[in-house]
Amino acid sequence: MRYLSVIEIAKKWNISERSVRNYCAHGRVQGAFLTGKTWNIPENAEKPERSNKKKGHTLTLLDILRDQKEGKYSGGIYHRTQIDLTYNSNHMEGSRLTRNQTRYIFETNTVGVENEVLNVDDVIETVNHFRCIDLVIDHADDILSEKFIKELHLTLKNGTSDSRKDWFAVGEYKKIPNEVGGMDTALPEEVADKMKTLLKEYNVIKEKTLADILDFHVKFERIHPFQDGNGRVGRLIMFKECLKHNIVPFIIEDNLKLFYYRGLKEWDNEKGYLTDTCLTAQDKYKTYLNYFRIAY
Repeated sequence: MRYLSVIEIAKKWNISERSVRNYCAHGRVQGAFLTGKTWNIPENAEKPERSNKKKGHTLTLLDILRDQKEGKYSGGIYHRTQIDLTYNSNHMEGSRLTRNQTRYIFETNTVGVENEVLNVDDVIETVNHFRCIDLVIDHADDILSEKFIKELHLTLKNGTSDSRKDWFAVGEYKKIPNEVGGMDTALPEEVADKMKTLLKEYNVIKEKTLADILDFHVKFERIHPFQDGNGRVGRLIMFKECLKHNIVPFIIEDNLKLFYYRGLKEWDNEKGYLTDTCLTAQDKYKTYLNYFRIAY
C-alpha cells in the first residue's frame, strides 16, 4: 500500500491541507494513521463528504462557492465570480486594470507589468475586493448589519492612499459631505440614524425578493454612508443578499453601467429601469451556472 502526505492528498482532492488534517483527526479517512505528527494516507482513500451534506440534498450556489473557496479550486464558479465581480465593480469606479491583469493577480498573487505604469491603489483595491467577496461568501447567511457593512468597507479600503488621509474614515461613516452623480447625499451627522432605519426596515422583511434587495441598494447609495467605495460595497451587499435568499446573483458589467446608473437615478419614477438592467445581468450569470452545471 502506498501512502500519500497531507499536501499530496489536498491537491488530489482539491481541498485545503487543513481540511485533510481535520478529516483524518476525526477518523473520516479510512486507513489514515499518524507517524509522529505526520499523517499517512492511503493513496486510494476516498474524499469524505462534508458532514452537512445530506443525502438527496441539492447543493445551492452558496454551498458550491464555499466548497470551492475552501478547497482553493481553480477554474470553477468561485474563480469566475472573483475575477468578473472584482474587475467590473472596480472598473466602474475608475480602476484602469484590465480583466486579464485582474485575473493574473487573483491566480498568481503577482502583478505582471511590461512597458506600463499601474496605479498602486488599483492593485491594492483589487486584492482587497477579492477578500471582500470571501467575506460575502463566509457571512452570506448572517443578517445584514452595520458591523458587516463597515467591515466590507474596511477590507476594501485598507492600505490604500485614502486610508492615510486624516479626513478619510476607513471602515467608518464619512466625515465630510459628498455627492454622487451631481445629487446630494445624507450629511455625515445623518448617516448613522439613516443607516439604522434602513437596516431595520429591510431586516423586518421575512421573505426578501429581488425587488426588496434593489430597493435597499438604491436607498443605501442615496445615503452614501462612506467617503468613497459606496458603489462597490453596495454591489457586494446585493451579491450577499442574493446568495442568502437563494436568488441568482448578478454582476453589473461595463456595457450595463449607464443603464445601471439611470436605474438608480430613476428608481422612484420607474423601477423597471434598474430591475431590467439587473435581470439582464442575472441572465448573464445564469449562463455561467449553466456552463458549470449548477442548478438554480
